[in-house]
Amino acid sequence: MLRKTPSENDLVDLHGKVALVTGGNCGIGYATVQMLARNGAKVYMAARNEGRAEAAIKQLQAENLNDGSVHWLKIDLLDPRDAQRAAKEFRQKEQRLDILVNNAAMTAVGHFDLTQDGFLDVMVVNHISHFALTDALLPLLTATAREPGADVRIVNLTSAAHAHVKPESFSTKQAFNKDYGPSTGHLLRTYGTSKLANILHIKALQTRLAAQDVPITCIAVHPGAIKTPGSASFLGGIPRIGSFLKTYIGPLLFAPPRKGALTVAFAAAGKDVAAQRDKYMGAYLVPIATLAAPSKYALDERLQKELYETMLPLRRPRVVALGGDDCCVCCVAGKEGASLVPMRITTLLRSVLGKRLQNDSRFQIWILMSSRLSCPPN
Repeated sequence: MLRKTPSENDLVDLHGKVALVTGGNCGIGYATVQMLARNGAKVYMAARNEGRAEAAIKQLQAENLNDGSVHWLKIDLLDPRDAQRAAKEFRQKEQRLDILVNNAAMTAVGHFDLTQDGFLDVMVVNHISHFALTDALLPLLTATAREPGADVRIVNLTSAAHAHVKPESFSTKQAFNKDYGPSTGHLLRTYGTSKLANILHIKALQTRLAAQDVPITCIAVHPGAIKTPGSASFLGGIPRIGSFLKTYIGPLLFAPPRKGALTVAFAAAGKDVAAQRDKYMGAYLVPIATLAAPSKYALDERLQKELYETMLPLRRPRVVALGGDDCCVCCVAGKEGASLVPMRITTLLRSVLGKRLQNDSRFQIWILMSSRLSCPPN
């Protein structure tokens, strides 16, 4: 018997539900926001640029949102701290969160740069900031999930590009920062590493939630080859033949954003997921709304656990150290404010951790190594 292709009509009633979609002002995110809102949800479009977000919201309203609504939430995914700030702002606005869609992403275009924390920007935007956002919203998601009749879901968008990388570990900064080079193929592998992290995150999070008996469904989605600003830039950036590919081949290769959003919306609000929750826990979906197996590395439980535990220190940082193997800049934040103190790692461990902050519950530790910073003299 042939399986019916899911459509917008196969989503649950979302009246009274609240959703948050990152990067919802264009492409797949825009279409996802529209589908959720048209089914009654109050949707927050998390995006950096207010002008673009407001223009997208006006367009959505003009195209009819039925009983749903869309609201802008400012977020800059180039900085995990801003992701945490956005989560705090959201918690101040809302008492529930039923759907979180981590959609925004950088693509394999041009080159990748290091952020202020010394991580590749593609890894920060695609994974680290989304991890920080999800973690900061997890208490609210959990509280919502424990309400009678709740159906809470977390969706990470990933890509088939995840299958092009074969990581040995995710226990060090170097593993997250592996740069394969400037060629298009190498950029795709760097991008693929961030997309593999998206799946590992979903798998590890689902395992942890299940162990705590928290009824949240976590799903990773590959939306397919979709026509977006990022995909167009990717083709256009291929040396010598980019312009030809973008103009003539792109329209043949890439489907419209709405088609990609069908699988995302299915993961976020599909009736079949609600009816067969166990079947979709920690699942990997490909177009259209089809269960599939990701790469063996995505299924590696050691990598799943390693990635999650490496990311955990990002939670609510109170002491931040950025530096090389033997030096750092320490940001100590307390009730009286924050101060930046350059010091050697040994000094930090001995005088700060060992004596001053060891028994102070106000402080937590977040150490991110960066060879770009110089060390003070002894």
